[in-house]
Amino acid sequence: MGKLTGKTALITGASKGIGEGIARTFLKHGAKVILAARGAAVEELAAQLGENAMAVRMDVSDPASVKAGVEAAQAAFGPIDILVSNAGICKLGDFLTQSDEDRDAHLDINVKGAWNTCKAVIPGMLERKWGKIVIMSSVTGDMVADPGEAAYAMSKAALVGLTKALAREFAPTINVNAICPGYVLTPMVKGMAQQSCPDNPQSVIDGIASAIPLGRLADPTEVGELAAFLASDEASYLTGAQFVIDGGSTLPETSTMGV
Repeated sequence: MGKLTGKTALITGASKGIGEGIARTFLKHGAKVILAARGAAVEELAAQLGENAMAVRMDVSDPASVKAGVEAAQAAFGPIDILVSNAGICKLGDFLTQSDEDRDAHLDINVKGAWNTCKAVIPGMLERKWGKIVIMSSVTGDMVADPGEAAYAMSKAALVGLTKALAREFAPTINVNAICPGYVLTPMVKGMAQQSCPDNPQSVIDGIASAIPLGRLADPTEVGELAAFLASDEASYLTGAQFVIDGGSTLPETSTMGV
């Protein structure tokens, strides 16, 4: 038996990247998984993953869409025991010139998306007196930031606050924790690299890797293993905490001091 056997997990932003890595890892540990995303790719992925995976088309920024998706998922797979609120976007832009629309998109998807999905699943968890919520934040915002990341950093820092507030409000019934990844090799990071250097995006990836003590970006399934731990009974005494998984990228004090 796996650590998640008998549990059903809803994973948002699950059509690619970290969400896909989490879905694959949860399946390995015995869970049934509901993959939620806006596009048709999520249906193709669920079909590939087999009978213990299903897809729901969901726009996390729209409470009605979230409610409908959760109801469809529960009708097919039963009550939701675990929520991984992973859906998110990142659009780089200089603070003084970035549009209000870009700012609001980060808030709508990254912050309100987590709010909406938590609000949809928490009542069922309270009724069954058991639940695990994992919110995908980032090292960006709460710990570090680079130029051009103001909207993204703001939204991801807000998720740490939401994690702590929900953990306190719904203890001891529901455990709520945040994961703060550093750079993970995902389509989002590749897109950021493309934005930063359209002529040679791989140079951006290589530069990032060279600054990480472990010398590489994470694989999405490595984040999935941390999420699986936090979603299991093994993490029963953890709540309101944030867990950094960044290959040591936030460790260096400077890039030049020392030998």
